[in-house]
Amino acid sequence: MEAEKELEKFSSYMLGERKSPHTIKEYSFLVSVFLNFLKKPLEKCTVEDIEAYKHYLASVRKYSKATQYLAIKALKHFYKFKKANVPMNLTVPKRPRKMPNYLSEKEASMLISESSENTRTHLVVSLLAHTGMRVGELCNLKINDIDLDENVIKIHSGKGDKDRIVIIPDYCSDIIAKYLPERYKMGAVNDFLLVSRKGTRFDSSTIQRMVREIARQAGITKKVTPHVLRHTFATAILRNGGDIRFIQQLLGHSSVATTQIYTHVDDSALKEMYQKHRPNY
Repeated sequence: MEAEKELEKFSSYMLGERKSPHTIKEYSFLVSVFLNFLKKPLEKCTVEDIEAYKHYLASVRKYSKATQYLAIKALKHFYKFKKANVPMNLTVPKRPRKMPNYLSEKEASMLISESSENTRTHLVVSLLAHTGMRVGELCNLKINDIDLDENVIKIHSGKGDKDRIVIIPDYCSDIIAKYLPERYKMGAVNDFLLVSRKGTRFDSSTIQRMVREIARQAGITKKVTPHVLRHTFATAILRNGGDIRFIQQLLGHSSVATTQIYTHVDDSALKEMYQKHRPNY
C-alpha cells in the first residue's frame, strides 16, 4: 500500500515536470518493479541491493540492454524525486547502437497512396511521413498550431519540453484544408486536430493501429510504426542532401549526437558520396 502511494506521488511529480504520459507510465512501472524487488524503504537500499537488482533485471526478468537502461534511468529519476543520494553503482549499461528501421521512398509512397481513401487516415500518414514528428506530438496537435498560409506547424512542448516549428509541403496543407470541414462536423468541444467520431482526442495507440493497418493493406511486409515513419523522413532528407543539423532541428533532437545515427543508415547515399569524394590514387 505504501509503495502504491509512493508511485502516485512520483507520477504527480513527473506530471509537474511535463513528462509525456508514455514516460510517466513507463517510469512508474519500472520503479514498481524495483520497489517490489527491494521490499524495504529506499533509504535502507545498499550498493549490494543495487547489484542484486541489476542482476535480477538481466537474468530473471531477462530485460534487453535497452530496457535495463530505461529501468536504471527511471530509478535514478525516482531517487531525484525522493531527494535521496544515488548509489554510486546505479549506473546504466551501455546501449547497443541499432540501425533505425525505415521505409524506402517507394514504400513510403505506397503507404501514403493506400491511406488516401480516408481523409483523416491520409492526413495522419502524410503528416508523419512528411514532417517526422513524434506520434505524441501529432496527438497533441491543435488546430491553431497550424498555419496553412505559411505551411508551418508549431510543436509545443515536444520531448524535453522544447517548442519547435516543422514545415509541411503544399500536399499536406491541401489534405488539412480538406479534413477541417469534416473535423468541425464531428462537433468536438476541444481544439485537437485529430479527434474520433465521439469527439475525443486521438491517442498514440489509435495512430499506431491505423499506421499498422494501412501498411498491411499496402502489402508492406516490414513492421511499420509512426516511429519508423520518423526514421523514414530523416533518412529521405539525408539522402536528398539535407545537412545533419537541419535534420536535428526538424526532428527536435536536443543533441546532434542523437541525429548522427542517420549518417550510417543509407548505404546508397554512402556509396554515392564515396564515389564522389574517394581519393584518386
